Amino acid sequence: MDRDRIERDTFVKAPVERVWAVITEPQHVGVWFGQGEPAEIDLRPGGIMRLDHGQYGVFPTLIVAVEPPRYLAYRWASGFPGEVATESNATLVEFFLEPEAEGTRLRVVETGFATVPLPAGREDTAGYDSHNEGWRGIVDIVREYAEK
Repeated sequence: MDRDRIERDTFVKAPVERVWAVITEPQHVGVWFGQGEPAEIDLRPGGIMRLDHGQYGVFPTLIVAVEPPRYLAYRWASGFPGEVATESNATLVEFFLEPEAEGTRLRVVETGFATVPLPAGREDTAGYDSHNEGWRGIVDIVREYAEK
């Protein structure tokens, strides 16, 4: 089993523009991945998106690529709350959106677990197993939210 890559895929009954808005606009991101308040997002390569993950901390993710409305990538240092994500402390999270009849195919891929060292005590919340399970739920939440 490849413990460096997580991939989740779902069909969303909403246009690609709606799904793009849900994964990139502050008021939406703050609901499906935050604590309800709009997320701070500087949506450009090199920009920072602050993800408030409640008891696990606030994560300043580093935006790597923005190609509306098809592709978004950012680095997430889930083992290092409060630290800006870099290549040496963070995984890469990618969102791929493809229009399909009557909706959008959304694929989320997270890679880099094999090369990111985790501080002691963070394995349960920032390691492969935690994210593998977490994305299963998050992708469903994004789908349900976008379909509202």
